[in-house]
Amino acid sequence: MRARARREIRLQSRRRKCLFLYHYQIHPVFGFMHARIQTWFPFAIRICLNGRSWPAWSMDAAGLRHVQCDNCFTWLEDPVRAQQLMDAQLQAAWPELLTAIARDLNPLHDAMFRDWPIEYYWSTYQSEWATDLLFRDRAALAALYPRLVQPGMTTFGSPDVLRFLGGKVMPDGAVPPRLTAAVTSDLKHRPEGVRIKHRSGENTIKMYDKQGRVLRGETTINDVAAFKTFRAPAPRPEAEPSWQRMRKGIADLHRRSEAAQAANQGYLRALAAVDEQTPPGRLAGELCRSVTWPGRRVRALNPYAADDGKLLATISRGEFAIAGFRNHDLRQQLFADADAPEDVRRRHAAAVSRKPTLPRAHGLIQKVQGTHRYQLTNQGRVTLTALMTARNVGTAALTKLAASINLRRLRGF
Repeated sequence: MRARARREIRLQSRRRKCLFLYHYQIHPVFGFMHARIQTWFPFAIRICLNGRSWPAWSMDAAGLRHVQCDNCFTWLEDPVRAQQLMDAQLQAAWPELLTAIARDLNPLHDAMFRDWPIEYYWSTYQSEWATDLLFRDRAALAALYPRLVQPGMTTFGSPDVLRFLGGKVMPDGAVPPRLTAAVTSDLKHRPEGVRIKHRSGENTIKMYDKQGRVLRGETTINDVAAFKTFRAPAPRPEAEPSWQRMRKGIADLHRRSEAAQAANQGYLRALAAVDEQTPPGRLAGELCRSVTWPGRRVRALNPYAADDGKLLATISRGEFAIAGFRNHDLRQQLFADADAPEDVRRRHAAAVSRKPTLPRAHGLIQKVQGTHRYQLTNQGRVTLTALMTARNVGTAALTKLAASINLRRLRGF
């Protein structure tokens, strides 16, 4: 109780009802888990499942040997089979499994609601989806991870974080002016390693190393408003499916996992391209030479010239990483001529139709077969990520990083 006169809080024993009841158990499917039930109407239930405890329980049942440390696996006897058991989680009969847990928490449910039968509507309050890259050699991860930390904090800006987490950006790549959610990045040193976290509103994507063997990318989704799912509209289930706002209910749990996995893969691939060891000067030099394609001369590219630099920055934008881009997309980015006169827009359209030839001839992009879209090649992704990183990082930061690398070499690291 609060003693206002003395400005202190005193502990006082008092009989009162329990607001929540917690139940811990080893479930035959989920493994170790816990659930919480509210002790007053409407008896809300919150269930917490550990995504690593579940496959560990499944591998034990299947006779697959593994080594689990904390919340990750550092050794797997059969990684392919282990991944199949992980994927089977998405095929679980969620309503039946969760309702059975609810009945264990409140055995009197049917009697209490005999006259007004009602069942629980299950939704996902919070989900964490991790992508683990398991290294055979601790030294390999120890050498790689510091090279990812620096670009992870200096390369990805607020628009990049929005793209990773399903958000939209302006045609010119800027953050939407009406965006009210905070978009931040931070780095934290922990006893087990260094963690980088990017936040967009209530959703986050982060990277960290665990147990010296696992590189983890992890997406946490609390707010599904930024994501879409392909389904029929809820009021009209007979209508043609279309992209609708993702729901919190377990019906969209599979799509939630796809969105989180895409975020993890996009983030880790972007970092993998940033870690390319070829000096940016050599990559730029290869572009600054004319090429023959196919059978005719195509001029050199200048990554640091205004026009060519803007073209390269445009085709390397994050929103084009999965679906690619069309000439219309390039026109929106390069000219932003929606309000221009018709004759001006026609000239711009004609100019844009020639733009893909340059990066295509230099091997940076390729045509998607059967479509009017282009995508970055693997070499294009590596080259453009390195060049954009060098262009965005200030001279002082590059000088400091180079001095740090030279010092490490002198010390024999």
